[in-house]
Amino acid sequence: MSMIKNQFIFLQDIFQNRKMLIQLSMNDLKARFASSIMGAFWAYVQPLMTMLVMWFVFQVALNNGDVNGYPFIVWFVPGFLAWNFFSEAINMATNSVRDYSYLVRKINFKVSLIPLVKILSCSFVHLAFFFLIIFINLIYGVGLSVYNLQAIYYFLCMMILLCGLGWLVSAIAPFAPDVAAIVNIIVGMGFWATPICWNPDTIAPSIQMILKLNPMYYICQGYRDSFVFHRWFWENTWQMNAYFWTFTILVFLLGTFVFKKMRPQFADVL
Repeated sequence: MSMIKNQFIFLQDIFQNRKMLIQLSMNDLKARFASSIMGAFWAYVQPLMTMLVMWFVFQVALNNGDVNGYPFIVWFVPGFLAWNFFSEAINMATNSVRDYSYLVRKINFKVSLIPLVKILSCSFVHLAFFFLIIFINLIYGVGLSVYNLQAIYYFLCMMILLCGLGWLVSAIAPFAPDVAAIVNIIVGMGFWATPICWNPDTIAPSIQMILKLNPMYYICQGYRDSFVFHRWFWENTWQMNAYFWTFTILVFLLGTFVFKKMRPQFADVL
């Protein structure tokens, strides 16, 4: 019951301080690129360059054909952008409490908002990339569809998952600096364990079952269902939907519990 109570307190803090949270997130995005001439434009350059390299390697150099009847680039981009947002947000959230140590010392500030500042600042860039997905689809003859709106559902899925994970790792990181390196390694391994560059239909069903334990499998495939395959989320097996939400809710509960337990000691280690 204590964990559920923590969850409602954290959600209440988010709602009551939503305007300040949005403003802090926008300021965070600006601050990251304040010293560069092109500013926040650099937030878009790195994913675009990575996509270009991946397209060249897998479609041009390795001569990969269509994936499930769609050009590789059309199939690849939605999954890649979902993973790019997740990896950037979780890495930034991990060190968020240390980055905003001056806010931790403020008595009246809701410290639980700090990891969300980093996650939300990354989401601004990610949402803008939805237009890139649609643009690429139109070039290759994949028109607009009502299914595209479903991407909002999968985006919210990822935000809830990130909130739980963000609270969890950001609460531990001030006491164990190695956590940031561990998270970075796990995220790097997760990229190749998630069907971003490879088609999951080409591997054995028994291996697929193991890979589906990764919650980002659900989200990356969901982005493709929204922009490419045009399938609704309820067309997944009920087990897949139930597993994702069970996992995500448990992580969310654990994240709020750990963050609340660790929060009183933050000022002592920062």
